[in-house]
Amino acid sequence: MTDEQLAAQIKELAREKNAIILAHNYQRDEVQAIAHHTGDSLELARIAASNNANIIVFCGVHFMAESASMLAPMKKVLLPDPDAGCPMADMAEPADLAAMRAERPDATVVTYINSSAAVKALSDVCCTSANAQLIVDRVEGDKIIFVPDKNLGSWVQRFTKKEIIPWKGFCPTHEKFSAEDLAAVKREHPGALVMVHPECRPEVADMADQVLSTGGMVKFVQTVHGKKIIVGTETGMLYKLKSVAPDNEYILAGKSFICPNMKKITLPKILRALETETPVITVPAYIAEKAVRCLERMLELSR
Repeated sequence: MTDEQLAAQIKELAREKNAIILAHNYQRDEVQAIAHHTGDSLELARIAASNNANIIVFCGVHFMAESASMLAPMKKVLLPDPDAGCPMADMAEPADLAAMRAERPDATVVTYINSSAAVKALSDVCCTSANAQLIVDRVEGDKIIFVPDKNLGSWVQRFTKKEIIPWKGFCPTHEKFSAEDLAAVKREHPGALVMVHPECRPEVADMADQVLSTGGMVKFVQTVHGKKIIVGTETGMLYKLKSVAPDNEYILAGKSFICPNMKKITLPKILRALETETPVITVPAYIAEKAVRCLERMLELSR
């Protein structure tokens, strides 16, 4: 079956079952093309919390589907490939966070949305790369345990007087990209603008013209025209950028910017998920009750 045939069947079945398809900006091009909404984690969390669908098909990774399930507990949330995980999220274990909280009872825990529901349940508030600085500034307390991304925590520290106590986690896809790698691509494309994600290393961020969340990148490219832009984040982002600002030229900063987990979801898996209404992602009530407060607090503070 061709992609066009698969897409047509997916759209028809989604209509019949009153299902909404959400896709993160890092998904495959053909997956983003059939989604009702694409966006970053913050955008998709807001949509999951407020829509009229009976079923949410989440094309992303496991923690995103967990968040959707908690924000929309009366809806059935499907993750077409349940093995689509997040190595960064796995770098923060609930027991380790509980231990750090015990060591630093004076600190507020701000947890990146790239984390498990169990870790969110032990946190005071969630954040995304789009609103991390805002959340840190608005949340109570002058000492912040920032979980799990050390690079995003380092980026936020530049803009706040509060003390950031960073976790030691990172995104392998962004972490492997070095300042030397960026210098090389800049030499190949002199004069090009450089925008990178704050999950990149600090020394890479230092060399960029813009350090932005994926949602921030989408907004930025619509403010410039006819530019050559080096993009330092996952390759799936190029599809979205080209769709909103096609008159710019986009250059992926490096071949390493491919997240294998974000590529696990395919059109056949989406169709199968809609046909069988599985796999369903749920969160145990005793975890969800606490974790959803962390997410809702983020949405409140980011308004």
